[in-house]
Amino acid sequence: MELTRHDGADAFLAHAGEFLRAREAEHNLILGLSSRLQVAPLMYGEPPYFAVAEEGGRVVAVTMRTPPHNLILSEVDDEAALQPLLEDARAEFGSLPGVVGPKQPVARFAQAWGAPARLEIAQRAFRADHVDAPSGVPGQMRDYEHDDRELAARWMDAFAEEALPEPPPGTSEEFVDHREEDEGGAVSMAGFGGRTPNGIRIGPVYTPPELRGRGYASALTAALTQRLLDGGLRFCFLFTDLANPTSNSIYQRIGYEAVSDVDLWTFSG
Repeated sequence: MELTRHDGADAFLAHAGEFLRAREAEHNLILGLSSRLQVAPLMYGEPPYFAVAEEGGRVVAVTMRTPPHNLILSEVDDEAALQPLLEDARAEFGSLPGVVGPKQPVARFAQAWGAPARLEIAQRAFRADHVDAPSGVPGQMRDYEHDDRELAARWMDAFAEEALPEPPPGTSEEFVDHREEDEGGAVSMAGFGGRTPNGIRIGPVYTPPELRGRGYASALTAALTQRLLDGGLRFCFLFTDLANPTSNSIYQRIGYEAVSDVDLWTFSG
């Protein structure tokens, strides 16, 4: 097993891009982050980390990280790649807050890391290439406007507290400013980012608790997905928390299909 480390997204994608693109939906997080890092290598504050494992000249697994956040593990075609990838990450960082990746390989990685580990969140990746728009939901999607900044930042704080194991980089105001294409409104908001070769990831999606159960998030996500597909993308992706059966069902009703299970393990000690 041969391991190669890259310090930039261009070299990483030149090496592992074919492997990642072959399962674009499963790798939408890695591909989306890498596409951002091609444009702004230090957008997350510290230099990114990329590692590629090969067997017989064939890429079989990769990892990446944007410190200080979690390590991301790709699909794994040869389990023998887990140990060298783990050892390289340990040599580079010493410790990690956590690791996220496909359900079974990431569990083995977490258990071998050498620190107390626990399953923080079990997620499912979804992909849509068409939209089945819901009917009977009042209101319509509109573009984010600057006057929405305070509301969008407040909702982003609420979303992060409720749904994310760790806060996104920077403040919610900075996040909103960076996502100028976010869709927003008085009852629900949704954003998108992380461009892949043929698609893009939807998120965050948030409706205040007192306004839930009325179909706003479904209608907004459907409208935003349709706009992105009409704009020339082949796919839209999103992640759901498996502990939230509502979100898993509503996205399937509007055309999203499950692709893979993705778990986040966190480390302590």
